[in-house]
Amino acid sequence: MLWLLILIPLVAAGAVFVLPKEQSKIVCTLGMLVGFGASLVAAAQFDWSNGAEFQFTEGALALLPDLGVNMTVGADSISMLLILLTAFLGPLMAVGSFTAINHRVKTYYGWLLVLQAAMIGVFAARDLVFFYVCFEFTLVPMYILINLFGSTNRKKAATKFFLYTFTGSILALAGLVYVAYTHAAAHGSWSFAFSDMLAAAQAMSATEQGWVLLAMLAGFAVKVPLFPVHTWLPLAHTEAPTAGSVVLAGVLLKLGTYAIYRFVLGFVPEAVLQHAPVIATLAIIGIVYAGLICWVQRDIKKLVAYSSVSHLGFCVLGLVSLNSIGLSGSVLYMINHGLSTGALFFLIGMMYERYHTRSLREIGGLAQKMPVWAFFMVFFTMASVGLPGLNGFVSEFMCLLGAAQSGSDSIGIGGTGGTLGFLYAAVACTGMIIAAIYLLAMVGKSCFGPLVEPTGHEHHGPLPVDLSAREIGILVPLAVLCIALGLYPTPVIETIEGPNNTILEYYDAPTMSASLDAVARDEVTE
Repeated sequence: MLWLLILIPLVAAGAVFVLPKEQSKIVCTLGMLVGFGASLVAAAQFDWSNGAEFQFTEGALALLPDLGVNMTVGADSISMLLILLTAFLGPLMAVGSFTAINHRVKTYYGWLLVLQAAMIGVFAARDLVFFYVCFEFTLVPMYILINLFGSTNRKKAATKFFLYTFTGSILALAGLVYVAYTHAAAHGSWSFAFSDMLAAAQAMSATEQGWVLLAMLAGFAVKVPLFPVHTWLPLAHTEAPTAGSVVLAGVLLKLGTYAIYRFVLGFVPEAVLQHAPVIATLAIIGIVYAGLICWVQRDIKKLVAYSSVSHLGFCVLGLVSLNSIGLSGSVLYMINHGLSTGALFFLIGMMYERYHTRSLREIGGLAQKMPVWAFFMVFFTMASVGLPGLNGFVSEFMCLLGAAQSGSDSIGIGGTGGTLGFLYAAVACTGMIIAAIYLLAMVGKSCFGPLVEPTGHEHHGPLPVDLSAREIGILVPLAVLCIALGLYPTPVIETIEGPNNTILEYYDAPTMSASLDAVARDEVTE
């Protein structure tokens, strides 16, 4: 099933490049829809009650057996949820581009499908080489989408995006290859399977784990992005086409948080426990700092882009809380952020198609002319703010509660529950207050008050004044999921408890206490 999910968009991409350009939109949309349908079939076949076990592992391909390089796939409940999110957003991105993309349509829709396959490959991979190939290959279609179909400053944005993420990923690869080398030195044979690398990494000394942690964070933190390596994101988000911004917010940023969850937390538990306060501090700085930038931002798309830096800070904070509620909140945040922020980028793109501006100085009071657009804008802003009853509240609350309870022996599986505490959560809470200020100010200025339109503005061209049926059809499924996950997130939370418990077992209190005591003795000796 997982190979099928990867191959469907690749086959559709080949069809797009071969068939006449007039058929590109339909072929891409059908390919995305078939892929989404296949993901639903996979979800139906998946044993959610046993979410900690990797399933659909059949069909491994041996590439370089002597070097232990294989193309192996498998999915636990975390991977499966993110694959479903990716497959769900695919058709929406294709349909959302119908009127926005009118040139080089074969290039656009073809590479959009290739990007879809690469992202699913990241979540499905169970071998380092296959994971890294998919992880890095996402840069190519995204670079093309920004560089050819973005706004006026698109070339600079595409180049900055590529250089930042590629350089960081090389450092992460170096750390992961060192883990594979450690395994080869101990067993006499190379293996890049996640399970073998996990055992080799956990057997390393605390000092080695610290260096590997630094290398992995150098790559994965850029992808999140975590302060201070976040500066590529606002420019890339702002200059990307609408679908590019949606896929960045919805899925690509989650490649970084997923990699931290999958590699960092499991591979180097001693180093994570020791340096969790530093990582949490960087996350909190990003929450507050990005929020203050949003407060004074007048480009509505850049405002939402900086809000992603702030929101993903909560996600990282939940990860390094190292307790069940924090990890669950972080994984739930990956999904919820993709829905609500992705929807906001759709709405901004719909407004931009009509007014050709993103400046809050040139638009305002649009509810008078676009009441349906304004309704959805208010709705998804409330979801992003964290209004109780909508999806953003649950995950944000759980991340903060996890940070507040981190350090309590009663949290987790007999574990330490991390090394944070109430102070970290209290400071991060200020980010929620700042978010409410800038998001409510944004929706107040754009939707309400006197009508303000750009100078020289005429009719919207082929688009109606308010949203079309196609555009409403894009937003309704996102809104339904925001309500469903806000009112009843329990099924999702229950499915991710198994993988979370597996992670927390690496932080068992007696084992970690002995390890940290050994580290302290080594430091005193030195």
